[in-house]
Amino acid sequence: MGYKSWFDTHAKKHKRIVDKLLKEGRSREEIIEYFLFDNMLKNEPDFCPLYKKNKKCHQIEELNCYLCACPNFRFNDEATIKKSYCSINSKEGRELKTQNGIIHQDCSNCTIPHHKKYIQNNFSISWIEIMKECDLAR
Repeated sequence: MGYKSWFDTHAKKHKRIVDKLLKEGRSREEIIEYFLFDNMLKNEPDFCPLYKKNKKCHQIEELNCYLCACPNFRFNDEATIKKSYCSINSKEGRELKTQNGIIHQDCSNCTIPHHKKYIQNNFSISWIEIMKECDLAR
């Protein structure tokens, strides 16, 4: 699965959950709280494949999944060499090069988008709006 395919699929899952929460009358804060890992694991088991393994993508106590994927991640499935990178050049990120020289961003050590404060500062009901700069091929 390419970045774009994952991105589009995830956007639909995220919107479905947020629409449900809005219909229930949840506030911005309640929506952010809903996306805490333990709650998502219990209530939205299909949101992330790691949930089926009861596994977190990042080992932080209050992992929040509202920004699964990062607004600082940039990708272009059509690029021939550099497929993805970090727009803020996070010191916790690194580049991975495949045997054929294709470069991918590795964000596995970076927890920036999974902290409540970051989400509050970058919040929008629309995940697509937050992530609009990510897809460089648009």
